[in-house]
Formats: sequence, C-alpha cells, structure tokens
Amino acid sequence: REHAMGAIANGMALMGLRPYVATFLVFSDYMRPSVRLSALMNLPVTYVWTHDSIGLGEDGPTHQPVEHLSALRLIPNFSVARPADANETAVVWKESLRRSAPIGISLSRQDLPVVSDASTSRSAAFGGYVIADSSNYQLTLIATGSEVSVALQARELLEREGIDARVVSMPCLEWFFNQPADYQNNVLGNKPRLAIEAGSPQLWLSFCDRAIGISQFGESADPSLLMKERGLSAENVLQVAKELLN
Repeated sequence: REHAMGAIANGMALMGLRPYVATFLVFSDYMRPSVRLSALMNLPVTYVWTHDSIGLGEDGPTHQPVEHLSALRLIPNFSVARPADANETAVVWKESLRRSAPIGISLSRQDLPVVSDASTSRSAAFGGYVIADSSNYQLTLIATGSEVSVALQARELLEREGIDARVVSMPCLEWFFNQPADYQNNVLGNKPRLAIEAGSPQLWLSFCDRAIGISQFGESADPSLLMKERGLSAENVLQVAKELLN
C-alpha cells in the first residue's frame, strides 16, 4: 500500500499538484522505490512519516525505526526534516511548499514540549540554528526532533556542574549543509560537538566528535523506559558530555 501510495503521489506531482502522503517512518521501507523516483525526477512530493523512533515503545521493535533516517538521508536530491516541536513543524511545512523538491518530514509519536517560539523557529528553514546559547560555551549539543528537548534538559544539568553548553536544533541536515560556510561555522562553533538523535549515529560522526544514537533494535517496553535504557536521556547526555570534555 505504501509503495502504491507513493507512486500515485508521483503521478499527481507530474500533473502539477503538490501531494503529500503519510505513514509510519518504519514503513518507508515499503515505499522506498517511489521515494527514490520522486528524488530522481525532482517531484515536489511531501512524505510525512510519523512514529519516528523507538519511542513507539509498546508496538515492539518491528515498528520502531532505527536505520531509516540515515538511509533516507543518503538518497540524492532528497531532504529529511525532523522538527523539534509544533513551531518548527509549521516552518518546515511552509519551507517544503516553497521548495520544488521532494522531502520527508519525520514526526514523533510521543508528546513533546514546545521548545522554540514563533521568532526563533523561523531559523528552522536554514536547516539548523542555535536554540540556546552561552557566551562562554564549552561544547555544542546538536539534536533533532524529540531529542532537542533532551539536549535542553542536559544543558541545564551541565550548568549545575559549571559547564556551559550551546544547543543547536538541526531539523534538516540537507538544508543546513546547503547554507554558506560562514553560517554553518557560526552555528556549529569551534568547541567539541555532541550529537543526539534516536537513530543510527554514523552520519553525525562525519562532523561531530561524539554521537548518542541507536545502534541496535528497540524492545517492547514503555517508551520512557526504553529511551532511557538506550541512552536518550538528559542524564546520559550529561555523562557523555563530561567524558568528551575530559
């Protein structure tokens, strides 16, 4: 069904419409040939993929995506956006309509706090931006989607131990790395970088010093317990950040 849905959307885009389709992120496997053709033909199809992490919890590992974000990011001429909250989602949606290219928008299943405001979230259109800063920051925490709030919580824990951190929300790597080098450097800074994302960490290690991610399948468990057990907690970010600085 997902393959057929994507193929139909491609046909609609060829007729001049701006279609979107939606399913669980893990089911992007089934529609991947259609996604690839969207990218190959540069068709402005928007793929909305929800339930985007092991935070799916009780549905078990078959429904919990792990490698999918990285695999989709490797498709040429295709962007993957993973907004952190409602404000970033609105900006990403608007930006996807402005661009004439295919995009996948990855959204959480679990409730997330609103961590940006209407002003700061506009920078999500650049792919990445500083969401919390310090003039004397000692490291940069970079996160996407549901992990941006985790990074902000970790920043508070670090501050209690006398460590200042910058937090970067990176909803879309493709958009960010299409920005001028000066913008990229200003956002990422020149301090040690720690990435946090509920997915395979390999791509992050190309420009970050450490990455907290998921390198194994999830389990059937309560989402909050599962995220904590897999290291996607503010407490674990604190520990890894301290190790990185040492």
